[in-house]
Amino acid sequence: MLGEGGALRPLDVAVIVLYCAAVIVAGLVFAGRQRDASDYFLGHRGLPWWALMLSVVATETSAVTVISVPGIAARGDLTFLQIGLGYLVGRIGVASLLLPGYFEGTQDTAYQRLERRFGRAARRTASGVFLLTRALADCVRVFATAIPLAIITHWNLAAGIFAIGAVTLVYTWVGGLRAVVWVDVLQLGVYLLGGIATLAVATRLAGGVGSFDRAWDQGKLLAFDFRPSFHVLYTFWGGLVGGALLTAASHGTDHLIVQRLLAARGLKDAQRALIGSGAFILAQFALFLLVGTSLWLAGADHAGMRSDAIYPTFVITELPAGLAGLVVAGILAAAMSSHASAVNSLASASTHDFYAPLTGRTEPTHLLWVGRWLTLLWTGVLVAGAVAFRSQNTPVVQLALSIASITYGGLLGTYLLGGFWAPARQRDVIAAIIASVLVMTPVVLGFPARLLSGLAWPWYVPLGTAVTVAVGMGSSLVTNGDGKTAGRNGDER
Repeated sequence: MLGEGGALRPLDVAVIVLYCAAVIVAGLVFAGRQRDASDYFLGHRGLPWWALMLSVVATETSAVTVISVPGIAARGDLTFLQIGLGYLVGRIGVASLLLPGYFEGTQDTAYQRLERRFGRAARRTASGVFLLTRALADCVRVFATAIPLAIITHWNLAAGIFAIGAVTLVYTWVGGLRAVVWVDVLQLGVYLLGGIATLAVATRLAGGVGSFDRAWDQGKLLAFDFRPSFHVLYTFWGGLVGGALLTAASHGTDHLIVQRLLAARGLKDAQRALIGSGAFILAQFALFLLVGTSLWLAGADHAGMRSDAIYPTFVITELPAGLAGLVVAGILAAAMSSHASAVNSLASASTHDFYAPLTGRTEPTHLLWVGRWLTLLWTGVLVAGAVAFRSQNTPVVQLALSIASITYGGLLGTYLLGGFWAPARQRDVIAAIIASVLVMTPVVLGFPARLLSGLAWPWYVPLGTAVTVAVGMGSSLVTNGDGKTAGRNGDER
């Protein structure tokens, strides 16, 4: 968004400021009256399925997809789309196998069902794993959001991160999940419009639709790679299996998404929202991958530029005044909504899985007060963590998913043990989660054993899930030779 001599264009600045203000106002208007914790964390379980569907899409993609996926296509091809196919398959599985259990009785978090099956310690272990994973992954998301903000304002990344945290906190603190969901719907439309506008402008600069023939000749439009490899980053088999298990973990066990599904009016609405989001996300991946290809055709990928900066740099230098401001505002606002979703879900899990059972305070109005203060606390944690990720040069979408994969396999494996392995007890699943995290941490952080060296990240969750299931089954066979199974609160029966 630079004019001659590097000065910011006033119209773009005005659009960004007005849009951010409008988002805050919209969040406050949509919030309604927050009477208790159910209102604050679950929208009183009365949100329409289509709004939840769009909120799921906006929450899981945000700035990470908008700025990082085009960079992947600009530097490579379209094979990242194979991950989206796995996402759709995984959601169908979650909708049919896991979601019904969430609507048996009344549940406030994703981990209450584990308490019924194994015991309170299993619930707290899984919730603690969620808090750690979600905090780390969303530190990356906040960091990603600061990249375009730094480009357009010339602020350093730390200043952008603090600004994002402050703006997001306003409507999240006041409006809870209801405000977050309705603002997500608004923001999703804006950043999709920005992607379409960028695709059109870049294609025109590249010489029209016919220029994609050059991309085809260079292999840039390759979408499927059927090689049976664990080391090639994006293959059909890795995308299908890895993407399916990743989304099964993220959308079936991660409270960030499950919280939205619990806010639906019933099981059928939750299933519509979840499966619909899978089809929507596949189309969205295709759009932003094509944006990346068009940016490559237009010569927007410059030497020495980090891949995550290709899209926002093109937007602010090539799009007309006003439109550039709207696109960048959409990137920022969509990412803020994702950040708002994260702090709301972290506060929800902290309140219901830890504070309420440990203190014995379960009054809904008191938990509303606690939830708001925990929202403030988690905002501070994510902002501080995002500052720590400033030196990373890995594409942020890959970094965020890799970090989440440290524990996603453990969470998914725990639910599989609970549903399909009757001898498993509380101590077995806790041991399995710990073993999975101990195995996956060195793999994800880049110092694996020689056997796993170079394993592509889409295989992280399948590996973690396999370790969890194997350790849980093995532990139960060794310690539960009498054939007894776990009952309520971990008692034998």
